[in-house]
Amino acid sequence: MSEQYLGKVGELTLKGSNMHVFERQLVTNLRLALESVEAKVHTQAGRLYVSCPPESCSAVEYALDHLIGITGWAKVMTVAKNIESITEAVTALAKKAAGEGARSFKIEARREDKKFPLNSYEICTEAAGEVFDSGLLAVDLHHPDLVVHVEVRDDCYVYASQKKTCRGLPVGVSGKGLLLLSGGLDSPVAGYRMMRRGMKVECVYFHSYPYTSEEAQKKVEDLAHIISDYGVDTHLNVIPFTQVQMKIKAKAPEAYSTLMLRLCMMKLANLLAERISADCLITGESLGQVASQTIENLSVTESFATLPLLRPLVGLDKEEIVSTAQEIGTYKTSILPYEDCCVLFSPRHPILRANVDEAKRIYDEMEVDGLIQQAFDERKVIRFSLRDTIGERWATRPFTSQSGVCYGRKEPLSR
Repeated sequence: MSEQYLGKVGELTLKGSNMHVFERQLVTNLRLALESVEAKVHTQAGRLYVSCPPESCSAVEYALDHLIGITGWAKVMTVAKNIESITEAVTALAKKAAGEGARSFKIEARREDKKFPLNSYEICTEAAGEVFDSGLLAVDLHHPDLVVHVEVRDDCYVYASQKKTCRGLPVGVSGKGLLLLSGGLDSPVAGYRMMRRGMKVECVYFHSYPYTSEEAQKKVEDLAHIISDYGVDTHLNVIPFTQVQMKIKAKAPEAYSTLMLRLCMMKLANLLAERISADCLITGESLGQVASQTIENLSVTESFATLPLLRPLVGLDKEEIVSTAQEIGTYKTSILPYEDCCVLFSPRHPILRANVDEAKRIYDEMEVDGLIQQAFDERKVIRFSLRDTIGERWATRPFTSQSGVCYGRKEPLSR
């Protein structure tokens, strides 16, 4: 017997004649995630439907929890389209809730099939009658312990609990961005927020071994793995940055060292973005959060970007960023005590209000372009995907990782 799930699309329903493009991408993303388990996926009339055998439920629920493009999902009972079957299902849910301590309930009905003989209000009153008359639960329309949902569509669906999810637009409908991913709190949240706007996100990390440890790189790999579950998949490009940083330390005025570091990262990001056909760059910068993020320094950094530079966190404070990090599961990894290259080479008194002309002059005097090209050529790439996460945990059919590198392996992926 198949288990049934219903997902509620939100923003997609506001689209016009191209709504089918967004729905098709949503279905494609979920089908890709569930390739290694038995499951059927389709959309119809503003709802996402998934059916699967019981052994696939954990995989399906994990995928729905991470699926961007729906506002929530529920495991549903599919019943015959008559009031007797609806009432029976509602009563069964009420009995279960009463056994768990619930005292009150209400019913919310939605009749999409206008041929059904009862309207939404009549469905609610008829289906609630047996529960109320039997004394199982009292009716409370304002603060009920149990809310039972009834949706009459092509079939009839009854469910009691629904789980809220990521909302937004399906990943893949808004182009591709390259995220500058560090081991901190901000950049993973920035990547996630752009994924929620439908953007496919790839990542680049600048590693300065031995000044930054292998644990620091592993921390960034873990962060890329976590956000890849929301973004269907992602590539993490690891670029060796030690020689570039040593040149900055030797040639740049100390006060400008952090800013020069950002400019060299922009140069490398430009090269990579061109290689992977990205449409923009993404950073976790927030206005005024640190010295390199004054409006003047942000302007200097942006002057070195050849593509649009998106800063989805620019108006958020740290508390808001931390809240999102906790919500998506990156917080505990981000606060691990392994510092990135920015922290280790920070000057005591950084420049706060640089200007573009002076920054470009200092950058040119460093003569670092050759080292930047060398670092780019020596990059390594690791791929992470939701499909692999699910396949490794719950595969019910033969599973072969399609990643160039499966999570936890170290072999480079050629690109």
